[in-house]
Amino acid sequence: MNAPEFRCEGDDKLFQMLLLEREVQAVRARIDELPERSIRRQLLATSLRLTHSMSPKLHQMLDTCRERLGMEIPVEAYVYNSPQFNAACIKPEGGTLLLMFSSSILEKFDEAELTFVMGHELGHHLFAHHDIPIGYLVNSDRKVHARLALQLFSWSRFAEISADRAGAICTGDANASARALFKLASGLTTDLIEINIEDFAAQADEMEIEKPQGKSETASQDWFMTHPFTPLRVKALQSFFQSTLMVKGGVSREHLEANCHQLMGMMSPNYLDEKSEIAEAMRRVLFAAGLGLIRCSGGVKDEEVAAFDSLFGAGAYTEELNFDKLAELLEERIDYANEIVPQSRKTQVVRDLCLLAVCDGRVTKRERDFVHEVGAKMNISEAVIENGFVRDAELD
Repeated sequence: MNAPEFRCEGDDKLFQMLLLEREVQAVRARIDELPERSIRRQLLATSLRLTHSMSPKLHQMLDTCRERLGMEIPVEAYVYNSPQFNAACIKPEGGTLLLMFSSSILEKFDEAELTFVMGHELGHHLFAHHDIPIGYLVNSDRKVHARLALQLFSWSRFAEISADRAGAICTGDANASARALFKLASGLTTDLIEINIEDFAAQADEMEIEKPQGKSETASQDWFMTHPFTPLRVKALQSFFQSTLMVKGGVSREHLEANCHQLMGMMSPNYLDEKSEIAEAMRRVLFAAGLGLIRCSGGVKDEEVAAFDSLFGAGAYTEELNFDKLAELLEERIDYANEIVPQSRKTQVVRDLCLLAVCDGRVTKRERDFVHEVGAKMNISEAVIENGFVRDAELD
């Protein structure tokens, strides 16, 4: 099966769009200008290269994965000492792809589970995911604009779905794929636990995204995660194995992708483009609150205007806006949002307000207090708001 035939639609579309972003192109150009650093040399010095004579079974599994994915690039495998279940694919050096495995994952995963992990990592190379240097873009001192940051995290989650599909094709075993994800998520391999894949996948249905109970101290982290929630990944894989891509007479590709978008939407529904009364209420709060944030920052900065325009469109910010009137309307808009917008979706508004606050890499006390004031009126916990700040900027 050719890669384009099973690549996740959300991954493909966002990938192509992100490659055209000037900020992405600029970071890629800066990376190309950096002195060449050999990760392979570092691996040879700190890890054990698993040659064919050392582990013929492992290489047989790798050859099977490469054949099923139509990959001809040679692969070197390395193992490093770690109690954590982990694996990684390193960008090729000298025409050779580098795969890293923790010692614990090689010891605790069975052959079918490990084949899924191998296929997943090879999938990242197959789909050229390394061409979007997300780590540089979201963690460097030069902050990307707000909407681009959200698009990068959203793309990364869809990219994981594509890689999961590559792993599924390599192992051909739905239960083994789900077991691998279960072990990665839980760290459990004991015989005391009997893995029930249906029960595990059902967690996605019980997440109560629309009506969370109590304060969610980690809710704001969801929007900045590079990987989907594991139960969502399991459900996405179940849909993939039930599709025409894996079984004759299965569900259509269109149905598969629609289901995938719905699952990923649980982590980042895009209310900025959504056409609904709830989304409109959310946008109106963010518009007024965003202008209030800019106003209280002590002088309008180019980064703030660019971030605001990235959310609402070019030219959205103008000095001709009636800032006093919008400040008065903010209270009214928050009250209305509290009536019709689910709590988890209100968290998204505060999330984006945090992105505006950190767009220049620093958050002033006045900005921080303003966001907390808006968040409190929307019943968002202080911990959720602080999480939005801490991950992206220094606090003044």
